[in-house]
Amino acid sequence: MPGAGALANQLTATTRRAFVPTLIDQQSKATPMLAMLYANNQTASGGASQISIPALFGDMVSVQATDYSGAFQLPSDIPQIQNAEFNLKASIIPIPFLGFEGAIQSGYDVVNLLDARMNTAGNAFSKFQATDLFTNVSNNMRMIGLPSAIDDGTNAVTYGGLSRTANPAWKSKLYTAAANVYPTRQIVLQYIMGAAKAAGGEMPNCVFVGPGTWLALAQDFQGQEQYNMSPGSSYNRTENGPESGFRALSVSGVPVFADLYCTEGDMWIINSNYLNLYLHEQVAFLTIPFQSMFPNGQLGYIGGIATLMELVNAKPSAHARVTGLSYISI
Repeated sequence: MPGAGALANQLTATTRRAFVPTLIDQQSKATPMLAMLYANNQTASGGASQISIPALFGDMVSVQATDYSGAFQLPSDIPQIQNAEFNLKASIIPIPFLGFEGAIQSGYDVVNLLDARMNTAGNAFSKFQATDLFTNVSNNMRMIGLPSAIDDGTNAVTYGGLSRTANPAWKSKLYTAAANVYPTRQIVLQYIMGAAKAAGGEMPNCVFVGPGTWLALAQDFQGQEQYNMSPGSSYNRTENGPESGFRALSVSGVPVFADLYCTEGDMWIINSNYLNLYLHEQVAFLTIPFQSMFPNGQLGYIGGIATLMELVNAKPSAHARVTGLSYISI
């Protein structure tokens, strides 16, 4: 193309642009932990304290030794059950559609703007919720995240309406790594077993860290790699050559995943049987039909997408958090 001038103007006025009819998202991030929670989501409905979890904090009966006579003391009622209570959190994305925008694009659109907004809405929800998941401590207008759900009372003395001071079993295990310590298989295994001990022997089933922390752990694995050759063969005869590195790391059978929203140096040790995302049965990404904006003095329409949800940790002692690990800057 000529840089400027009459010839450039003539070509521009008489030639269509060679658009690629695909809109490429340049800024969204993967959200593996949020994806796991969505895959295992639970259903909630209405009512006061829309999610109530009965929690048992002790034995409701007592064991007695007896002799040949079989005599025992009459039992008494031992109350040990309390309710942990959570409210669903609302979020909404209003979506505009201007009247003349539709008239201009009809039959001439390369990228339909309304389609683009609808697709962007899903990414916007992911960023909004993944940010809350790893950062929100006390903003009750938004989803209460891991810093409160997996805590020993440092960030949230009360969780789900229950005191962690009065109920020590409602605490998670928190570790602070020693200075300048990179995660290795042995160190991660130590934290995993510590979490299992705090949970009464129940093993966690996944771990989430930042990508730089994950890379530091991967280097401990790569140092143990071996390359075995069969007699009479060589790597230049294989289709893809030797394989090196890992797409997922496993320590004692517990997979370790990298999540870009996780703060580097933190490690979240999770048992997904007890950590769930609750979605309202009727307001789980509900599409709100488009309505005319003409009563407001504008030719156009407005719709939206709404959701009611909350992260609930039904057994905080089944999880652990590690802070202060060293990581590789990438």
